[in-house]
Amino acid sequence: MSQFDDKLLAILVCPLTRSPLKQEGDWLVAQQPEGAGLRYPIRDGIPVLLMDQATLPDGVATLDDFKARYADLIPA
Repeated sequence: MSQFDDKLLAILVCPLTRSPLKQEGDWLVAQQPEGAGLRYPIRDGIPVLLMDQATLPDGVATLDDFKARYADLIPA
């Protein structure tokens, strides 16, 4: 696991919710919605901020389900 520079981490956001990201091991985790953030992998030190590569939170089957459940947190 490599630690990201704090300045870089401060400007990265979830591409869907635009919420800040926090590094947890080899993942960047969206901080909104609390406890149900999308998880983006870090591969070879590079954050992969692609929706089709994100891991969904427990209890959410598809990206469409996530968008419906958290529609109020997704900017237009």
